[in-house]
Amino acid sequence: MTFFEYFQVAALVVLACAFVTKATYSCVSAHVNPIAIGRSQGWVQFVFELFAFIGLAVWLFETVSYALHTRAHIIPAGANITLINSPVAKIGGVMLIGSGLMIVFWAFISFGDSWRIGIDSETPGRLVINGIFAVSRNPIFIFLNLWFVGTFLINGGLFFLTFALLAMAALHYQIIREERFLSGLYGKPYQDYRSRTSRYFLF
Repeated sequence: MTFFEYFQVAALVVLACAFVTKATYSCVSAHVNPIAIGRSQGWVQFVFELFAFIGLAVWLFETVSYALHTRAHIIPAGANITLINSPVAKIGGVMLIGSGLMIVFWAFISFGDSWRIGIDSETPGRLVINGIFAVSRNPIFIFLNLWFVGTFLINGGLFFLTFALLAMAALHYQIIREERFLSGLYGKPYQDYRSRTSRYFLF
């Protein structure tokens, strides 16, 4: 294994530990289940969330399999032809993932007890507009985009590029859904926040 392969596995472990820690804190401290996926009403949203979950699971499996050089793959080798194999691209991928981790850690801190995965219409938290959320309305989605693109740059395969593009489109769709929900939930305070803070970053 090379540094880049070790880095991918280590980054996933660090993220998993941060995720479990934050979820446990929310459950114990705020007595709230932050996992809101699966609570959406309507079959369209259910199908969207189901496919998103399956796609992420396949991506995680393939990322670890390629990093560890195992023979176990869900995606056929022919479907993941190498598009790019450059040390510069790999370094760029590490920088994107590293930057994404810093963003998501800052977001976890800024969120406090309001962190949720998915749209929580039953126990929504307070509107968070400080910390990193004063710079971007969707720092966690930025983190995910950076992670998926960074993973493609490190591995260079067609599957990772295709997944990154599809994931960015799906994440944008989720952002639009959440904006509608938050606008209805918080009203003018959220609309004022939205008018002065970028959806992504600087635009």
